Amino acid sequence: MPKMSPKLAHRLLSIGRGALVAAGAFLVAASGFYAHMLWTTNFHPVIAGELYRSSQPSATNIAEFQKQYGIKTIINLRGYNSGHHWYDTEVAEAKALNIDHIDFHMSSARELTQEQAAQLVDIMRNAPKPILIHCQAGADRTGLASALYLAAIAKTNEATAEGQMSIIYGHLPFSFTRAYAMDRTFEKLEPWLGLSAS
Repeated sequence: MPKMSPKLAHRLLSIGRGALVAAGAFLVAASGFYAHMLWTTNFHPVIAGELYRSSQPSATNIAEFQKQYGIKTIINLRGYNSGHHWYDTEVAEAKALNIDHIDFHMSSARELTQEQAAQLVDIMRNAPKPILIHCQAGADRTGLASALYLAAIAKTNEATAEGQMSIIYGHLPFSFTRAYAMDRTFEKLEPWLGLSAS
């Protein structure tokens, strides 16, 4: 087996160290961004006066959102979770403020079927507005739900709808991530939504 020259070994070691530093910096930045999404509310209007999106809201957040934006319905994409503090607090605050509360279970790691997407679209279409839709971080499941709302209900174009599944909101649209299931779902549903498949 041929020997590696010290110069080549040093160069490869330097490249390896640089790659590790870059990967570490990416992980730190991504973790910090995700933590920011959780600690702030990741609150954004999708259609002002009609649909808003956020991460898991606290009771205080819910009261503030209702006061400022007139929220009439909360759609929780984390599903029914009685016995968990976050869930029980959310349901109690919604009830106290006379806000409708709807549970719809989704996983950011599993694609929705067309039937499930149709059920979610129907819920969003018929819920009293303005709606606050949320998951845990307000990035992946909330991004897909917001995109479905824009495409199926508001009848926006494909680029506008897909823009809800963006790094701006904390969603990483890369095929190696678990949450890419949300992107695959939207792509598969494009013909059903009347959008050109891309």
